[in-house]
Amino acid sequence: MRTLLLASLLVPLLGACAPRQSVIQVPTFEVEQVRLTSLTLPSGPNPAVANLTLRLRVENPNPVPVRLANFAARLLIDGADVGRLDLPNVNLPARGGTVQSANLGLPVTLQTAGAFLKVARGQQTAYRVDGTFTADLGVLGRPTFGPFTLAQGVWQQAAILPF
Repeated sequence: MRTLLLASLLVPLLGACAPRQSVIQVPTFEVEQVRLTSLTLPSGPNPAVANLTLRLRVENPNPVPVRLANFAARLLIDGADVGRLDLPNVNLPARGGTVQSANLGLPVTLQTAGAFLKVARGQQTAYRVDGTFTADLGVLGRPTFGPFTLAQGVWQQAAILPF
């Protein structure tokens, strides 16, 4: 009985001496590919639209699986906010990753037309994906991360417009 009591007192004390590590690490994001597939002109009641495909790699550094919920981001091209990117629930294996693809139809406005034309002409542009997400960690809770820059880089593709 005395040994059991001594052990129950020592275990928490020894645990307090062990180095502490953050329980939750933020997943990492990398844009594998972003491509402007078409740029339509306005016609009648239909606005001009930029159609994009985006492939995003998400990595989970945690030793437990994580489900990302409420993933909402903004795509910025040369500093211009060109549109919203929403992904469905993203399931990440423990210490693993997944690739999510999204097809976007973004409205072209007077503020964003220059950025989309630059991409369509094959010119190099800077992009950034800023956003927030909630990580569903089961019994550990549902912390929300962000807003912060999820990914950024330089975008250049073959021209899709001849002018």
